[in-house]
Amino acid sequence: MRRLRECGELQIETYLGKLLRIGVLVSAAVVLIGLSLYLRRYGSDPPDYRAFKGEPGDLLSLHGILEDTLQGRWRGVIQLGLLLLLATPVARVAFSVLAFACQRDKVYVIVTLIVLGVLIYSMAGGLR
Repeated sequence: MRRLRECGELQIETYLGKLLRIGVLVSAAVVLIGLSLYLRRYGSDPPDYRAFKGEPGDLLSLHGILEDTLQGRWRGVIQLGLLLLLATPVARVAFSVLAFACQRDKVYVIVTLIVLGVLIYSMAGGLR
């Protein structure tokens, strides 16, 4: 009886809501930390809109983002916050797989695993 109570829809919805809320708040906090690092260094400089400068090459990979973040570089910290924001709905889908498995709903487990696979595949860049 206890196992069924732990897999109740209301409790699962509560966990999903907390997961989304915490994910958004953590990612926002990380972006704000990166913003404060940026403003501390460049806050008084006038903006230069004459030339567009794209993202540096080191921030195009997870390794580069983590390396820049560990070195305290503002761009890496902001990128990490954005990655955390993107990972939040993926974590929700992964948790949904576990919730449906707890409820022993095989059809939804399979459908949600397919959705999770498509999300991961598309975030990894698909076929190159």
